[in-house]
Amino acid sequence: MNRNKNYPIPMKFLPIYEKLLHPSWVNKLIEGKNPDGHFIKDFKIFEVDNKGLHNYYQGHIPGAFYFDTNEIEEKPFWNRKSDKDLKQVFEKNGITYDQTIILYSKNMMAAARAAVILMYAGVNDVRIVNGGYRSWLSEGYKIDKMPHIPEPVKNFGAEIPAHPKYFTNIDKLKNSMSSTETVLADIRSWQEYIGAVSGYSYINKKGRIKGAKWGHAGSDAYHLEDFLQKSGKLRHPHEIADNWAKWGITPDKHVIFYCGTGWRASVAFFYAYLMGWKNISVFDGGWYEWSNDLANQIESGYP
Repeated sequence: MNRNKNYPIPMKFLPIYEKLLHPSWVNKLIEGKNPDGHFIKDFKIFEVDNKGLHNYYQGHIPGAFYFDTNEIEEKPFWNRKSDKDLKQVFEKNGITYDQTIILYSKNMMAAARAAVILMYAGVNDVRIVNGGYRSWLSEGYKIDKMPHIPEPVKNFGAEIPAHPKYFTNIDKLKNSMSSTETVLADIRSWQEYIGAVSGYSYINKKGRIKGAKWGHAGSDAYHLEDFLQKSGKLRHPHEIADNWAKWGITPDKHVIFYCGTGWRASVAFFYAYLMGWKNISVFDGGWYEWSNDLANQIESGYP
C-alpha cells in the first residue's frame, strides 16, 4: 500500500481495487476461505504466457491452468481473434462469462492482455494478481508443479462481445482522431515515441501515430518501468494519472491506448479501469498495424 505524501489514498480505496489481488487473497481463496468475506463459488486461476509450457512446468500457483495468448491473438498484427474463435478458446479452457477468472504472468503484460480480451468478451469478474508469479514467490507461498488441464464447457453462456467499446480498430481510430474529445495515448518507450527506434525486430517503420500523446512505458518494448515497481507490482495508479495528465490524457476524454501490438497498452487500460475511467479502449493493431500502411499519417521527433 502506497502512503507516499504525494499519493495518500491507499490503493484499496480505488473504485475497482478488488480486481487487483494480493497473493495472500489468492492463497486464502485456494484454501477454501472467503477473502474479505466475499463468497466466490466458481473461479479459475490461469498462468498466462506465449512461450509454451516450460515455465509453467517449473512451478505455478497451486491449481492454476496454463493459458496461451497465441490462442487469442492472430497474425499478421497479433490482433485478437474473431469473436467466434474467442468463444471456442474460452469453452476449451472451461471459461464461462459468470466465473471469477484470476490471471497472472511473469511480467504483468501477458495477464493484462488476456484480461482485456476476456472483459471485452463479457467475463463479469476478471482479476489480476499484483506482481504476478514473482510476487507469489516473494510472499513464500507454496508452488505447484503438477500440470492441470481445465474441463471444457459446452457454452460460454453469453453473446460475444459484451463490451465492444474496449477495443478500437483501425477504421474507428481514423474516424475518431479529429475529435477533441478523444486522446490517443502512446504506451511505448520514449525512444519509440520520438522515432529513434521501432522497438521490435519485426517492425521496420519508426515514429508514432500523428497526434498521439506520450503515455509513458519503460526502457524498451519488453519493460514497463514507468508502470511497475522493482518488485513487479503496479505503481500507485494516481502516480500514473499524474504523468498522463501532463500530456492531456485525462478521464473526461475517450482515451485510446496503443503500443506495438497491444500488450503494454493493455496494462495502461487496466490501470485506467482500476481508477474507474469509463471511456477507455485499446487500439488492437497498435504501431505494427498502423505503420504497415504507408498512407497512414505518422510523425517523429519531439512533439
